[in-house]
Amino acid sequence: MQAAVIFDLDGTLTKPYLDFDEIRREIGIASGPILEAMSTMTDAQRRRAEIIVERHEWDAAENAELYEHAVETLTACHRLGFGVAILTRNARVTVEHVLKKHGLVVDAIRTREDGAIKPSPEPVLSLCRELDADPRYSWMVGDFLFDILSGKSAGTGTVLMIGDQLQPDYASQADFVIRKLAELTAIVTNHRGLG
Repeated sequence: MQAAVIFDLDGTLTKPYLDFDEIRREIGIASGPILEAMSTMTDAQRRRAEIIVERHEWDAAENAELYEHAVETLTACHRLGFGVAILTRNARVTVEHVLKKHGLVVDAIRTREDGAIKPSPEPVLSLCRELDADPRYSWMVGDFLFDILSGKSAGTGTVLMIGDQLQPDYASQADFVIRKLAELTAIVTNHRGLG
């Protein structure tokens, strides 16, 4: 059984672009996670919200820039023998567009259409099963609390990617905090079995 490095997409491999406050405003959500709020809506309300979310996701897919060393980091993880996956709350079609556009090569993808979403541990565990990876030797890398919670509860090591952002209050819940993706290779090489 091998190990995996599971990456969030927006704000982790690509620079932050989505304006979640604007998405909430357009949908009419006061605060909190958007997908969870949508799950309580009527069918008509949910379809309207989905159209808004999808428009914003396509805008990000077309315009968001990769963080420096994103391609090289995924290549290095592959070279080190890790399975490499994307775990996102986005739609699969926009994820696949981003991967193709930027030449990002991964072994597996899990999106909101595939069942439970972050912060549940299930999508992390599902990707580990798909990649024949042991969660205890695997990593979840993301830019938000839900990424860290999902990885922690699945038993993986966790890395919070903050780029140029201020360090959030929940940073202490991650095993490591990085500002550049190039920092990740040394972490996953030197700390196997942290999860």
